[in-house]
Amino acid sequence: MLDTNINLLVIDDDDINIFIIKKIVEKTGYDINMVSKSNGQQAIAYLNDVISANQPLPHLILIDINMPVMNGWEFVEAYQTLGIEQRVDLYILSSSVYENDIEKTKSYSTVKGFISKPLSIERLKELIKELEH
Repeated sequence: MLDTNINLLVIDDDDINIFIIKKIVEKTGYDINMVSKSNGQQAIAYLNDVISANQPLPHLILIDINMPVMNGWEFVEAYQTLGIEQRVDLYILSSSVYENDIEKTKSYSTVKGFISKPLSIERLKELIKELEH
């Protein structure tokens, strides 16, 4: 499933969270190419560019819920219309403590799960290991 390089797309409008995730990525020991977008609309545009250029898609996408322009749920809806057939693991990564957000995650077949912020090195390593199966 995986080559040596893992493509990670992080969609989050908080620069501090992006910085923390970059530091976590560096500490995993994996060769991870991380791209970050500050809202769902930018992420959809990025994915369309990747598809058009026939570049490798992200293996893993981490999505914040609360963002301007296009939030996490709107991104998931738009993502599902892209017609991507290869496996891409999507996870909601949020500080939300609302049970309905956790339950809503389960209603999308394209979303593999809900992760509470902050992301830990151990959890990112688990997500990467899951990509190999």
